[in-house]
Amino acid sequence: MLKWPKEVGNSRMRIGVLALQGSIQEHKSMLKKCGVESVEVRLPEDLKGIDGLIIPGGESTTIGKLMIDYGLDKEIKKQYEKGLSIYGTCAGAILLAKDIIGSKQLKLDLLDVSIKRNSYGRQIDSFETELELKDVEKPFKGIFIRAPVIDSIHNGVKVLSKFKDKPVLVQQKNLLASTFHPELTDDVRVHEYFVEMVRKACS
Repeated sequence: MLKWPKEVGNSRMRIGVLALQGSIQEHKSMLKKCGVESVEVRLPEDLKGIDGLIIPGGESTTIGKLMIDYGLDKEIKKQYEKGLSIYGTCAGAILLAKDIIGSKQLKLDLLDVSIKRNSYGRQIDSFETELELKDVEKPFKGIFIRAPVIDSIHNGVKVLSKFKDKPVLVQQKNLLASTFHPELTDDVRVHEYFVEMVRKACS
């Protein structure tokens, strides 16, 4: 279905995808299906003029080290404090967390969750399952690849979906995080949810 570009205020919405490592093109494809212009973010100046940011799945320690090398960690936090909406998938969810259990790697220290890396096992233990999304009738196919587990949530983090009694999709204000990979499906509903979060934050 053809979708007209989304707008915020009187301008076209632009959402950045952190393009250091991971499923970059897949997220850009999903945003295109949502009618949203995407921008690849590699340097701090790439964050200027965007309305939201997606931190994709990949290897969280590698992404974290590259963020430090390019000065993106501090700039992302600065833009978040100014109202930037951020969505992290898998590794992105790890990087957003305030507590990464058993790890001293870089974290953005934004999302009030405790998260554990690779908690479902190695690559060979990756799996797919149907997920129930809050206030949505049709299940969503969750693809979990070396997925982290959100062990606990704090300070009003809202759970939008669970798997085996553990949160897999959560929201806190203008932060969204999933431990699965919606960008690897043909289902745009999670990305549409984030786009609507961005629109509300900008209005």
